[in-house]
Amino acid sequence: CLKEPNFVYTVDMNVKEALSLQPRLWEFISDLSSKPGKLEYISSLSSSSDLISLLHDARCTQNRIARHSPNGMCEESTNQMPIMKDIKQSNRSTIASEPKVVVVGSGPAGLFASLVLAELGAKVTIVERGQPVEKRGRDIGALVVRRQLKSESNFCFGEGGAGTWSDGKLTTKIGKNSDNVQTVLKTFVYFGAPAYILIDGKPHLGTDRLIRILLNFRKHLQDLGVQIMFGTRMDDLLVRTEQVIGVQVSDAGDNNHTNVRKLESDAVILAVGHSARDVYERLLERNILLIPKDFAVGFRVEHPQDLINKIQYSKFADDIHKGRGKVPVADYKLTTYLNEEDAHLPLRGETDNRACYSFCMCPGGQVVLTSTNPSEICINGMSFSNRSSRWANAAIVATVSSKDFCAFQSYGHLAGVAFQKEFEKEAAIMGGGNFVVPVQTVPDFLENKLSGSSLPSSSYRLGVKAACLHQLFPSHITHALKQSLLVFEKEIPGFISKDALLHAVE
Repeated sequence: CLKEPNFVYTVDMNVKEALSLQPRLWEFISDLSSKPGKLEYISSLSSSSDLISLLHDARCTQNRIARHSPNGMCEESTNQMPIMKDIKQSNRSTIASEPKVVVVGSGPAGLFASLVLAELGAKVTIVERGQPVEKRGRDIGALVVRRQLKSESNFCFGEGGAGTWSDGKLTTKIGKNSDNVQTVLKTFVYFGAPAYILIDGKPHLGTDRLIRILLNFRKHLQDLGVQIMFGTRMDDLLVRTEQVIGVQVSDAGDNNHTNVRKLESDAVILAVGHSARDVYERLLERNILLIPKDFAVGFRVEHPQDLINKIQYSKFADDIHKGRGKVPVADYKLTTYLNEEDAHLPLRGETDNRACYSFCMCPGGQVVLTSTNPSEICINGMSFSNRSSRWANAAIVATVSSKDFCAFQSYGHLAGVAFQKEFEKEAAIMGGGNFVVPVQTVPDFLENKLSGSSLPSSSYRLGVKAACLHQLFPSHITHALKQSLLVFEKEIPGFISKDALLHAVE
């Protein structure tokens, strides 16, 4: 029996602006009934109205928060960047001189650091080992269609960072209404993101929109005088009397370092992301303090999107039409914590304390290859803005910490990186090479048996191969993943399905 949908309504900005941005929202809102609940934020502290009354009063409101120019960038009345308004409101003075700053990496951290510094008057140079989004898109196409992996231009490396081709969700656990988060969202709108991301509970851009936003972002930085060096890899730090004075760079992909250059600066910001393992190794050699942190490993599970719609929406599932219906394409968020008190669960075994959860859920999405080395397999998920594919995927992962890396202690602070590489290499072997991904249905994973030849369809375009994923990770991690799947089945009945396919490794 499919459960009835359970909706949660949260107001996180001025509701009157919501309907002016998305008038069709009223079609769905008008069917809702009033229910006591917590209002996270309202524009007037004196207002005591409930949610439905507020929405009803705002139905015909025509106020708009932004106008858009022909190139898609927002034209605010002051023509000033949202991020600069925030800085000035916090009483920060502009930089008196023009210090030179090298920012390594053009992911979100690198771009926003460069933006703030350049707006305040610093002379900024961005060093990016990957390519601009236009060329990066062609390189990713060559990987997906012709299996040609470029080690420095792929799903991980390039303008915008790994998130550019990994869905573009803008969710946060630190408070969507905080000034910092709102400033970031407004900056995206300034560069061409749809204004409704300011009010959506789960704002989503999509890879296709992100590319256009990044083009505007880059142009703005260059207009400010920022120099962007694409296809340039940082090989080392320049150090003088125990002080970093710049970076040494060479052409990305040139392992012989035939074109070495030195970029001196007053400061260096490393925003290299999680995949630049060579940078971590070099920092360790330079005796730079590195602090390992816990992370999570597991699989990416894929279901038919229609199945997730029916599970989550029941009779309302018919109102969904590839992301354009009355209700959005269904997603989910699952989490559990396993400990010694979980002996009542169906599977008995090691009861190590660890959290298991779903992550980066991509409704109407696809599974993509995020490897940077042809001998390793690592995957992720993404969606385009309309979320119109017939699959839904999400990571199902278990937390790991230093106690799980005992076999890799010889790597010191990089033991966790060695741990990752070990299982990425094993996944590549299980897949048989050529970027084929090893898979197993969820029921077969729970029963420790190889899936048959008639596997469920997969959105992964480079091919899948049945494998014994229950033998991939150490037994205590596998056990935790199995227990979590059983818990998740109770949360959303139907999650354990013959059509649910696990892909390794995440």
